[in-house]
This record gives sequence, structure tokens and C-alpha cells, in this order.
Amino acid sequence: MNNLGMGVMIGMLGGNNETVESVQKSLNKHISNIKIATEDDENKLILEFSDSSKLYLWDDGQSCCESRYMTTDDDLKSFEDSVFLNVEIRDAPNVKEENEDEYDWGEEHEVQFLLITTSKGVFTLETHNEHNGYYSGFWIVAKIK
Repeated sequence: MNNLGMGVMIGMLGGNNETVESVQKSLNKHISNIKIATEDDENKLILEFSDSSKLYLWDDGQSCCESRYMTTDDDLKSFEDSVFLNVEIRDAPNVKEENEDEYDWGEEHEVQFLLITTSKGVFTLETHNEHNGYYSGFWIVAKIK
């Protein structure tokens, strides 16, 4: 990540108090539903809890001409009816495409792992940022509703 995007830099300046508080309020809650969905034009992981609250996690670093999204190879439904224990971010290698002309937004495809620990084990999401080299970085945020 050479050039942090404006959205990431603004997020860093603002701090992550709301994210920390949202995650802490969600710890040890019983997960009733898990999904990746698009809400407010952003791809989000949504953990629904048995008390009807929801924890939203997403990459809020968007500032301009990037494509940001989440994927997983894990079966999210198999982690339902478990207890939410932790969330962790880990660096991942960039994706190198055979034909870089296929990028929608440029030549860079960054990935960061988002690991969610439950009482049934850990599932991993990949957060992706495809950009032209000027919008790198991730700003993972959480909000409880």
C-alpha cells in the first residue's frame, strides 16, 4: 500500500472509537443469522443476534474510483447458532491477475482478511480493493444497530 486513499486517511484521522465500542457491545452475543449483503451501496458483513441487534462490518475507505467488496469461501450458515467471540484483521497478498487489462478501476487489487471467531470456530472474509494505484488501503469499521 503505497498511496493511501483519501477515504482511508480520513478514517484514520477520525479514529475508531465507534468500531471498538460496537464490537465490544457485540462480544459473547448469540448469532442467529450471518450474511454478506449490500446496504447503502456498500458490501457489508451482517451478524444478527438473538437480542435483535445487528453488527455491521465493512470497508469504509472508499473515496473515489475504487471497487470495494467482500467475499468468502466459508459456509456462513454453519456458524449460525454460535457465540460471537472476536474479530481480527490480517494482511493478505495482493492479487496478481493474468490479464491486468480486465480490471474495472486500474491495475491494483489489494486484499485484507477479516477473521470472525465464534464458538463454532473461525470464518474468514476477504475484503477487496481494486483501484488504479492511488486509492490503496482499507478502513474496516463496525456499527451496531
